[in-house]
Amino acid sequence: MSVDEASAAQVGNRADEPGWEVDPDDESGVAMAATVGRQIKAWREAAGLRAGEFGAAIGYGEDLVYKVEGGRRIPRPEFLDRADEVLGAGGKIALLKRELAEVRYPKKVRDLAKLEARAVELEAYHHHNVNGLLQTEEHMRALFASWLPAYTQDETDRAVAARLARQSIFDRASAPSLSFVQEEVTLRRPVGGTIALRHQLERLLELGRLRNVAIQVMPTHREEHPGTGGLIEVLRFPDGSAVGRSEGAFGGRPVSDPKQLRILGLRYGMIRAQALTPRESLAFIEQLLGET
Repeated sequence: MSVDEASAAQVGNRADEPGWEVDPDDESGVAMAATVGRQIKAWREAAGLRAGEFGAAIGYGEDLVYKVEGGRRIPRPEFLDRADEVLGAGGKIALLKRELAEVRYPKKVRDLAKLEARAVELEAYHHHNVNGLLQTEEHMRALFASWLPAYTQDETDRAVAARLARQSIFDRASAPSLSFVQEEVTLRRPVGGTIALRHQLERLLELGRLRNVAIQVMPTHREEHPGTGGLIEVLRFPDGSAVGRSEGAFGGRPVSDPKQLRILGLRYGMIRAQALTPRESLAFIEQLLGET
């Protein structure tokens, strides 16, 4: 295959990449993608380039250019960088990355991230997987690779980027109180292989030593366990309000009624009481790391 043929094939593959599509039910995402698309089209036409010529110049297919300009596709950051360079926009197109940074992620993830950014307390019990806020990127990618129907590479990249963005909660100046309870099995399952598991355990130790973070392990051999109904998550805010959800209560939907939150708080409190203490949990994780 010649260099030209290889380049054409690469452009064609990029044009057909799935993912990054705009969710029609996401009003803010639709509006932002449409605004960015119109601006790119205006710059392209001002430069006297057809869509195909512009696509070839930046290394993407004509079809993708039309989708971006039509607001049906969220362009990757590298698309905007190349467009800015080719169209001589002097950084004006590249700046659109800031506008698109939020809507790159699914609306439900953005909504969750906004709640987490406001929270002063977080309580989370997870039984199948390590909590997403605690996961390494390596662990995330291995998890998404195992899901069915299979994720495309583009979908995996988007999901990983969204989950990593949520981890900014650990960097907040006003550190929230973060409490996690993990089932023992989630720390033993070698997601991604032995090396990936070691890295994940090291990450848990790193986070568990933060003053505002408590990580507790629920041993598998506990006879009584109030968490068998599924995961529990509760976020509490500065004004005293809160929101929570549980797979085993209220149909799994988010709740904010004080009576319903009291039930979740009761269950989570019992789970914490039956789990290893934070100090014991860190020692247990260190032991697992030594055995891995």
